[in-house]
Amino acid sequence: MPPARRKPRSYDPARVRDALAAQVETVRTAAHGCTAEQLALDSGLPGWDVHHLLVHIAQQIDAVPRLLAEPAPTVNRPEADLRTWAVSTAAVAEELDARTREEAVRTKDPAASIDVAAQELEPVLEMAVREDVLLPHPFGAMRALDFTITRLVELVVHTDDLARATSSPVRLDRYALASVVRLLADVLATKAPGRSVEVRIPPFAVVQCVEGPRHTRGTPANVVETDPLTWFRLATGRVPWSRAVASGAISASGPRADLSPHLPVLT
Repeated sequence: MPPARRKPRSYDPARVRDALAAQVETVRTAAHGCTAEQLALDSGLPGWDVHHLLVHIAQQIDAVPRLLAEPAPTVNRPEADLRTWAVSTAAVAEELDARTREEAVRTKDPAASIDVAAQELEPVLEMAVREDVLLPHPFGAMRALDFTITRLVELVVHTDDLARATSSPVRLDRYALASVVRLLADVLATKAPGRSVEVRIPPFAVVQCVEGPRHTRGTPANVVETDPLTWFRLATGRVPWSRAVASGAISASGPRADLSPHLPVLT
């Protein structure tokens, strides 16, 4: 019998709103601090320099007011949730890449583009975290709150990309980081169902995953533990499992504790 589907995790709308606003402001400030030389640096993403990365960030922020401005879906219940979004992103990766490259050619000042996106987001922030508002997402009608949480994922991951590319420290909002860690841990548990491995990402998440003997009491036979930054870099393919283990960023014990076949969970 397949494992029961886990109950979706809940997220506080007011905290999601505040986290999104804070992370947008952080990345906006960081974008304005980029020099011409830094804009030309490799972003760490295939074929993108920092200029491309900032253009993409502006697009991810702008997606919230853009979808809110479109006609509401004709259905009266969500068709796509956070897990649907996470496991479907690879299907549109090429389209997003092409769109980013086209926009990057037209954009002379990516920081100004982020300013415009942030200004358009501000007046719709309250609507963006409504649980009773459906947005016409390509993957199916999605709750506004869920879609806004996906923007936290985009902003946290790409803020980290920006910080690493420019060797400049950039702050991650704590609730935004926690939300991303928890969502990506839940997606791992969905993609690799089971209860033989316990994955710990203190202080934000613990999940069980991977088929095999179920742990019921005492110390689990298979345990993986890492920090939040390492986890979302692993989960999004920024850092390979082998490198993280070799550097000591991951503690993995037990015969089933190798998660490399299940990573990344978001591409």
